[in-house]
Amino acid sequence: MQLVRGIHNIKATDHGCVLTIGNFDGVHLGHRQVISALVKKAKALNTVAAVMVFEPQPQELFAPQTAPARLTRLRDKYKLLQELGVQRLICVNFDHKFAQQSAQYFIEHLLVERLGIEQLIVGDDFHFGKNRLGNFEMLKQAGEKFGFAVDDTASFKVADCRISSTEIRQALEEDDLALAQSMLGRAYSIIGKVFHGDKRGRQLGFPTANVRLKRCVSPISGVYVVKVATQSGDYYGVANVGSRPTVAGIRQQLEVHIFEFVGDLYGQMIEVTLLNKLRNEMKFASLDALTAQITEDSAQAKRYLENLNK
Repeated sequence: MQLVRGIHNIKATDHGCVLTIGNFDGVHLGHRQVISALVKKAKALNTVAAVMVFEPQPQELFAPQTAPARLTRLRDKYKLLQELGVQRLICVNFDHKFAQQSAQYFIEHLLVERLGIEQLIVGDDFHFGKNRLGNFEMLKQAGEKFGFAVDDTASFKVADCRISSTEIRQALEEDDLALAQSMLGRAYSIIGKVFHGDKRGRQLGFPTANVRLKRCVSPISGVYVVKVATQSGDYYGVANVGSRPTVAGIRQQLEVHIFEFVGDLYGQMIEVTLLNKLRNEMKFASLDALTAQITEDSAQAKRYLENLNK
């Protein structure tokens, strides 16, 4: 899948596509319905299926202190959208300059001149441009003027509940992994590159693969039984997601102790899938107490996996 980072990188050869626009945070079942329609339309028109996302997401620019926790970063979205058949991901740098552009400029300069859209699929509540003056009706009128079709995206429902990123965040916050999975269409996972940590886990007898979360707020926190996909295969383990209060940690990160793994994961991309939550993150009085708890967490995780395999 082609990744276009920034409007300035849109080339003349990128002209022509069926496009949808949004955050697509989580790429959940509702999003998948949109993408399925997008890919079908693109094939029917013999053109490219394209998705436009914004980095940072608008709320993260305008209200960073209250912006919701990210379910997926750009790297996660790229992988998930590629698997669904999207051919081009356009990542727009959402800054104050871009936000001040008029809705009309957004339509005529970006959608028509630069991208040459043949069809646009967006929700009827989609707003854009300076002061969010652009709306679905304006897009319909522009489509009639410039010759592109505009389709509305109906909400996707499961169990009489509207699927949304907000609902998924709430499910994860309430430790309802099964409900989150039913809305995502897959178990919740985190993808990231393993970096060199402070090696404290190794000193405690539990070496970990560490992944920076690189987001203001994590949608999950605590200790989990996990499945870990690596370049050499799949493994199981126990993971802590949080700020490591016992060792005065500040930056939120993911630490995974992988069972029966021998090797070097530094610099590799891994995917960590949550299977079951064991407990909340907590601060211990000493490293000995922390070590004892990690031992118990590992034993509990292995018991869970044994029952799962049965």
